[in-house]
Amino acid sequence: MSRVDATEPDPSVIGNIPKPPFARLPDPRGLFAARAARFRALAEDHELASYLRFLADLCEAQSGIQEGLPEPDPIDPEQLSRARDHRMPPLDRNRFTADAAFETTFERLLAAATRMEMPGQAKAALLHVTSADGEMRKAMIDNVFAEAIPVEALAEHVFVAAALQVHFARLAARLDAGSLESVGDGVCPCCGGAPSSTVIVNWPRAPGTRFCSCSLCGTLWNYVRSKCTVCGSTRKIVFQEIEGAGNVKAETCDECHGYMKILNQQKDAALDPVADDVATLGLDLLVRELGFRRGGVNPFLIGD
Repeated sequence: MSRVDATEPDPSVIGNIPKPPFARLPDPRGLFAARAARFRALAEDHELASYLRFLADLCEAQSGIQEGLPEPDPIDPEQLSRARDHRMPPLDRNRFTADAAFETTFERLLAAATRMEMPGQAKAALLHVTSADGEMRKAMIDNVFAEAIPVEALAEHVFVAAALQVHFARLAARLDAGSLESVGDGVCPCCGGAPSSTVIVNWPRAPGTRFCSCSLCGTLWNYVRSKCTVCGSTRKIVFQEIEGAGNVKAETCDECHGYMKILNQQKDAALDPVADDVATLGLDLLVRELGFRRGGVNPFLIGD
């Protein structure tokens, strides 16, 4: 493992480079289809191959179930206005209620999952979720929202999180990206979720700019590269990497002892903020051995 002390300059603050958009909203079907393809590609000759293929199938289900889904209930205009006035995310997870769109999404995802190949433990977890009553499902949903999934119940929550990701990506896609603004360090401006990881993009009007990727709704939002995503500090930022895998690094902060992965899509456009986060579990283990705690959230990451 190597340490890179120098923080690279943020192109968004260098003259003659167009100002990047603050946020980019998700394309719900395309997001999960591309993620499925990335998981499948990463599975080749990977020590977590079977799990990555399982997640590829799950992401394909996330994309495939969306045809003909009911439209989510419209967001109350007063809620949107209140969110703007108080700099809060317009999608309030604390007031979430399962409408017809979410219920259909959840049932379709569970039905699609029953047709997937998976190990016995995952099948048992799927059966547990499928047979759960409303109170138990709500408890699992609350765990996902709280970003506090019990390790012993990870398998069950994978299916719940997958359904919520689809629903919130659809909700986020209906918002006005131009009306969004920062609501805090490491907080999604759409739904208040934490990032799974961050990406350095190679978009024509934003080359080299960093964006956080929401672990729940998939929204990308601009974040300064020389600033800790966990606590906002601009001091003592160090990048850690595994030799030969420099396209994915861990940004560590000696102020808060947190870390966040940063994926360089300028070097590899195929990198995905969720799939490549899972596939680089070894980097998490090494950074944790150095005493840093993970700042990103990924319901699919083993041992997260």
